[in-house]
Amino acid sequence: MKTSIATSTDRFIREAERKAITSISRTTAWILEQQGQFPKRRRISQSSRSVGWLLSELIEWIESRQSVK
Repeated sequence: MKTSIATSTDRFIREAERKAITSISRTTAWILEQQGQFPKRRRISQSSRSVGWLLSELIEWIESRQSVK
């Protein structure tokens, strides 16, 4: 069973923090997302156009990339 630090404190990450965590540009993240190689963004609330990523999914993505190297 794979556990992550973020699972107990999962939260939404907005664009600026996503960029700081992953070190990839907005365009690269979008391209990877369209190819299914990056976590999908989620709508933060139904009444808003704001989107974000779950911290746990970003951490999983980072860990999976480190295991490939």
